[in-house]
Amino acid sequence: MSLFRVLGYLIGAVLVVTLLRSVLGVVLRGFAQLFQPSTSTPERPSKEGLGGELKKDPVCGTFISPATAIQTSAGGTTHYFCSVECRDKFQA
Repeated sequence: MSLFRVLGYLIGAVLVVTLLRSVLGVVLRGFAQLFQPSTSTPERPSKEGLGGELKKDPVCGTFISPATAIQTSAGGTTHYFCSVECRDKFQA
């Protein structure tokens, strides 16, 4: 046997093993998905973020984190706004 023939066999074997490994991985992932419990309805996002409960902007209805919201107190109630424009519309 020549050196080129041996190298050809080795390269071919590596390619076949790589191809078989890829196909086997795809098949096994498919079987894994078959046995996972499925959710019939997608979950609705909660009104709570990572920083706690979200507050609703009374002008545009956007939910915002109290930590980053613009706050204004009126009549003993704190209102949370997503922007200065919404705060100005509320105060007008």
